Amino acid sequence: MADKKNAAPLPRPTAARRWSSPSSWWSGVSLVGPGGLLAGITRTVLESALGAELDAHLDEAGVDEATGRRANIRNGHGAKTVQTEVGPVRIQVPRDRAGSFTPRTVPKHARRLDGFNEAILSLYAKGLTTGEIAAHLADVYDADVSRELISRVTDSVVDEMEAWRQRPLDRIYPVVFIDALVMKIRQGQVANRPVYVVVGISLDRERDVLGMWAGTGGEGAKQWAGYLTELRNRGVEDVFMVCSDGLKGMTDAIEQVWPQAVHQQCVVHLVRASLRYTNRKDWQKITPVLRDIYTAPTVAAAEARFEAFAAQFGDQYPAVIRLWRTSWPQFVPFLDYDHEVRKVLYTTNIIESLNARFRQAARRRGHFPTEQAAMKVLYLVVQQKRRGGGSITGRVYGWAKALNALILAYGDRITI
Repeated sequence: MADKKNAAPLPRPTAARRWSSPSSWWSGVSLVGPGGLLAGITRTVLESALGAELDAHLDEAGVDEATGRRANIRNGHGAKTVQTEVGPVRIQVPRDRAGSFTPRTVPKHARRLDGFNEAILSLYAKGLTTGEIAAHLADVYDADVSRELISRVTDSVVDEMEAWRQRPLDRIYPVVFIDALVMKIRQGQVANRPVYVVVGISLDRERDVLGMWAGTGGEGAKQWAGYLTELRNRGVEDVFMVCSDGLKGMTDAIEQVWPQAVHQQCVVHLVRASLRYTNRKDWQKITPVLRDIYTAPTVAAAEARFEAFAAQFGDQYPAVIRLWRTSWPQFVPFLDYDHEVRKVLYTTNIIESLNARFRQAARRRGHFPTEQAAMKVLYLVVQQKRRGGGSITGRVYGWAKALNALILAYGDRITI
């Protein structure tokens, strides 16, 4: 237990400056700078964290057996100014009588601290609402931070997000993956809206999110054509292969923007769509046959295996056969490559892993109050993964072989 008797009380805001005060108080008050609101948040959180650290340190020292008193106690505070993301912040650093306290929140001799805003943005990107973040800060740091201020911290990334969404892109992307997910966003009333996402792999095997857009209504090829045109206007002159689901009209939308691009149907989407037309009890018979088709060594072998599949299941499931015949021109391009290259080209798993993280961040909220709030969370998810060096952005392993195969196929269009 902490020594409450010897603990110096943490400074609390006055009634006139309490963070939970009415919104009318915000007028005329600076958000940033030495006297700004964010500096006040930072000061209280840092001082609360330092106080908790010292409590733990004093507990470790225990009790002097000879006197029955604590072996170490608090010994006032020392003032210190640290540079933070919100400007200089003057804090009171607690001290102990023995002089053995070495804080980690604000290390000795440290004059610059980073990461306070990062902590809030990290929680926001994980799907916590402003109210949940406020409760977290109150539980962990005993910091009374209002939801309005947390919202202002997260709003600080809006300009950065818009600059990122308009940034220039590479001239050539050998492979681009496109997909959409559905999110609940309020438009007068809560509605399901598609969020369009494009991930590209560059010539130097860097994988990156090229764009994200919140659409209206259901997913459509016409909207995709507009968003792909935006990518072209940002510098993407040529794409060799675009991998997508089987949305009707997608091939025409891609060719409208990049006439030489090959449209590759995502095999995973094709198999899933096939199973939707079949009885579950037949899945164990159907899926091995479909696997034989998309793992065929050549296009001719795939065609022969498909005809055998059609002869076996055509009468029972004509819709599946029709689906594959319609999708065949977009299904076969990846069969021109060997197995290692196919793994890169035949599925949108790269972008679906990103969408899974998007859904995880959105699940806690139920719905977003505005389109900007939704896009802000998705942007923070992307940026956090970028800094973490995970599977969403960064280098694609095994890409060298795929790049060499693409150079053989499209060498006259590649400039390295």
